[in-house]
Amino acid sequence: MSEPKKFLRGKLLLDGGDLAGSFFHRSVVLVCEHNADGAFGLVLNRALGKTVGEMIVADLPEILKNSPLFLGGPVQPSALSFLHSDNFIPDADVMPDLALGHSLDDLVEIGESFSAAKKVRIFAGYAGWSAGQLENELKRKSWLTFPASVELVFNTPPEELWPKILKSKGGWKNKLLAQMPEDLSSN
Repeated sequence: MSEPKKFLRGKLLLDGGDLAGSFFHRSVVLVCEHNADGAFGLVLNRALGKTVGEMIVADLPEILKNSPLFLGGPVQPSALSFLHSDNFIPDADVMPDLALGHSLDDLVEIGESFSAAKKVRIFAGYAGWSAGQLENELKRKSWLTFPASVELVFNTPPEELWPKILKSKGGWKNKLLAQMPEDLSSN
């Protein structure tokens, strides 16, 4: 009897120190979908330094236009994705009270509805893995995993996310990695 597949939807993937030189160096990826056909995720800590209104030509509510735009991954950088959260989302598909969307109309509707607890993060591009690819990368220990939370997704500054999670994982190696400068030659 084979062991059941372990899918990682709703988990975080972190560069465990072996992805230097790649797009995913020091990245934190939220796995939004994962099944036998592959995986889809969004990099949480790659702000583009531009607002949504500067990069997306659409009639969006001001609150969304002024939001920072994130680079969700190296695949299809023109593709729109967004994460949204509120006190209660019955059709949350990433984890409890966190949903993924791709439709501009849905994004506008979310931006126009009022809720003090509503949070939205908008992405261009995504991270994608074909069937078995992510599992192979995990076997090679390219990634560390960590439980995701709405707090980590929306309330932790992107530049602090990777070192914060590494430190909270514990262990001397993770703490050392979290404190290591980006460029070792500048040390």
